[in-house]
Amino acid sequence: MGVGLGGGAHQALATLHEVIAGRKVEWVLEADLKNFFGSLSHEWMLRFVEHRVGDPRLISLIRRWLKASVLEDEELHPNEEGTPQGGSISVMLSNVYLHYALDLWFERVVKPRLRGEAYLVRYIDDFVMCFQYRADALRVQEALCKRLGKFGLTLELSKTKLVEFGRYAQRHASKRGRKRPETIYFLGFTLYCTRNQKGNFRVGLRTEKSRLRRALLHLQELMRRMRHLPIREQASHLNQVLRGHYAYYGIAGNFRELQRVHRAVERYWRKMLSSRSWKGAIWWKAFHQLKERFPLLRPKLYLPYRELQAIATL
Repeated sequence: MGVGLGGGAHQALATLHEVIAGRKVEWVLEADLKNFFGSLSHEWMLRFVEHRVGDPRLISLIRRWLKASVLEDEELHPNEEGTPQGGSISVMLSNVYLHYALDLWFERVVKPRLRGEAYLVRYIDDFVMCFQYRADALRVQEALCKRLGKFGLTLELSKTKLVEFGRYAQRHASKRGRKRPETIYFLGFTLYCTRNQKGNFRVGLRTEKSRLRRALLHLQELMRRMRHLPIREQASHLNQVLRGHYAYYGIAGNFRELQRVHRAVERYWRKMLSSRSWKGAIWWKAFHQLKERFPLLRPKLYLPYRELQAIATL
């Protein structure tokens, strides 16, 4: 179940949500690749591309792009492995690389040899594997290290863990002396076991703590840099960043975390405006009047539960 570039991170999240909530899943292997973009083998990459693309001119172009020298300390160094991170062609080639190195292996070699159900959900280099049985998960975890090693890739062991997760994890956690099951992390979100209002199992999603902290620090830095701009421009810049944050993190169940960001921006913006005012602190009454003229974008869920379930089946 690797999710292609057209599907996007939200489709990968929706697919994982559907797999855990609707299939026989009790164990999740959360994997993290060490220096993925810098470790790709050029030899394997070109073999994969040749298998997928028949045009020798395109293959020659990709070969030259991969071998392009890297500028470090004002000196050019030959690029023997890896691909520059961030470029659209890097993302596309990396997706092709893991399609052959991981996706096809999991579907054609791994799954037929397992006793229970198993699923792989991947978006670019982020992936998780879901299993019905712990024994299957342990076997695959061991085989995964060998499989990745064949293609020059390694797991970041400190960030790779097998977690009991799913509809039965809550019951088992209480038997083992824990209040609640462990959480898993995927594409900037923390996934946790919870229940809906009817008492049925549900996968909860919230912004991962380090991502939330990074977003707030970015917004604070933005406000410090633009503190002397006209208030209309400040509001415009802040709303641009908030709109992007809500568009990505505005997923069902995560509204409270969006509100935290909105409230933090309000508090810090008032603080910044107070520090530049010759009259001193701007009290909340005056600040609310200012916000009526230059409103901050309110939190919005771009993917409520109904749409989250719908895109999982695309």
